[in-house]
Amino acid sequence: MLYTLKNESLTVTVSDMGAELLSVRSAEGCEYIWQGDAAYWKGHAPLMFPICGRLIDGKYTWEGKTYEMNLHGFARRTAFSLDAQTESTLCLTLRSDEETRKCYPFDFVLTVEYTLTGRELCASVSVKNAGEGLLPATLGFHPGFNVPLDGGCFADWYVEFENPASPDKLLLSETCFITGRKEAFPLEDGRILRLRHDLFDNDAIFLSRTDSCATLRSDKSDRFVTFRYPDMPYLGFWHAPKTEAPYVCIEPWCGLPDFDGKSGDFATKCDMFRLLAGQTVSRGYSILFG
Repeated sequence: MLYTLKNESLTVTVSDMGAELLSVRSAEGCEYIWQGDAAYWKGHAPLMFPICGRLIDGKYTWEGKTYEMNLHGFARRTAFSLDAQTESTLCLTLRSDEETRKCYPFDFVLTVEYTLTGRELCASVSVKNAGEGLLPATLGFHPGFNVPLDGGCFADWYVEFENPASPDKLLLSETCFITGRKEAFPLEDGRILRLRHDLFDNDAIFLSRTDSCATLRSDKSDRFVTFRYPDMPYLGFWHAPKTEAPYVCIEPWCGLPDFDGKSGDFATKCDMFRLLAGQTVSRGYSILFG
């Protein structure tokens, strides 16, 4: 099922499947969100829960048992239920059930709230431990933005951080797992990452120590997207490798893939929230569409 938020500036479409943001279209007809061309990538802006990235062999262990889980977790392919909706707000919830426990043996409540104000869309995501034991989980956002937005070419566009940063690039294995190694990733003037298709020939770029606000813009266009993502320690950039895909994903993550060659135990996996019974953690973002 699809839900719509609308005002005089923007029309926002969200799916119950994964509570995924499918479209943000301006009153002038500009579509900001990637529309899921299967030739490159079928997604739009999936939510990652309870993992970010890949598990070794698609498996992990918990209390001596082995479970299977796909890339980025199961939430993005699971239908959420509607809690509340107005013209400018939407609240969707996913609760653990018999099906989720087959791959994730925990009781949880995952809530996604969208709020549209003028040309800004805010999203808040909360995870509550609804069980009695420990709840290991993490969150990540994976929105894809059309590039270019209104003419020109991909290379006309760049990402500009609000404040100067000196990020490190997390080096990945050929199979996109963490190696534990880093290298400096200098930005132009300490703030600018210019887009080129060959940036993604080896899959995603993952950075740490970045600023928490980035703007996608071009000197040849008045359109822009300003993306704020507080309290997210990692930031990825991606499009389909070795293509000239007309989009870029800007991905704030709390977690990371498994370490290369090491099967994951959720009791010791890095960058996981470990929530006590009844505890809730929230993360979110805001996007200004210019």
